[in-house]
Amino acid sequence: MKRYRHYNKQTAIILSCFGSVIEQDRYFKFEEYIKEQFPEIPLFTAFSSKMVIKALAKEGQSYKNLPQVMADVDMEGYKRYIVVSVNIFPTDEHEVLIRMVKGFKEFSLANIRYTNALLHKTKESSLYLKALDEKIRKGNEDTINLYIIHGVPVLNLPGLESVRYATDFLKMLNPNNLSCSLEGEYPFYAVKDAIKREILERIKDKPETKVQIVPMLLVSGNHFDKDMHEITEEVAEYCNASIVDSVDDTNKFNFLGQPEVMEIFRDNIKEEIKKLGM
Repeated sequence: MKRYRHYNKQTAIILSCFGSVIEQDRYFKFEEYIKEQFPEIPLFTAFSSKMVIKALAKEGQSYKNLPQVMADVDMEGYKRYIVVSVNIFPTDEHEVLIRMVKGFKEFSLANIRYTNALLHKTKESSLYLKALDEKIRKGNEDTINLYIIHGVPVLNLPGLESVRYATDFLKMLNPNNLSCSLEGEYPFYAVKDAIKREILERIKDKPETKVQIVPMLLVSGNHFDKDMHEITEEVAEYCNASIVDSVDDTNKFNFLGQPEVMEIFRDNIKEEIKKLGM
């Protein structure tokens, strides 16, 4: 087939990230980590948020979305490439990624694969969440951790079981683990009174108990600076509440800077490389 002769390069990796106006550098630090782990494989990065792409374009920073980057990689002649789902849960953003990959497969002669999101496999997810809760709890079983997920706006999406498992697992680890979302299942604006009752019940005999707001966000961008601080201020009106301290080399808590998270994404890539027969 004459068209296939143009596919004269071997393998590439594409990181598919949401993007952030405030914390874009966190994605690029992750990009450097992946380059170090796979030094022989060319790496490309795409961002899915058109709002972020347009906002950064006004500042003279040019980025492309996943279809554009896939077209570039295809045009450069890569025979196979792996699209990395840089998402916590396999929900809406991950599903859009899958549809894009499947669409490209309709006309591209390249062998295209995509990875799992972060919390996809039960063993990996369980071990990571358990280690995270232990790390931020710092041995104090009385500490109340309020985990806040971004959430998705509809209830019929694939991947919601991952969200439910994560929240149920955290509650099983410690009864002082609570959870809600910004705009998904059990959003804070709708359940904040119930959360208040739960917290007050737990601290009635120990009013000095610390409540930690734990943002389950890949990077500490707009949602961190705005929503998480607003929620913390509301909760702090009736208890000793603050946003959890960072557990990596940044001054804001985030997922993508944690070594354990980067390693799971790395292992996801390795798994797909094996499936390519490499």
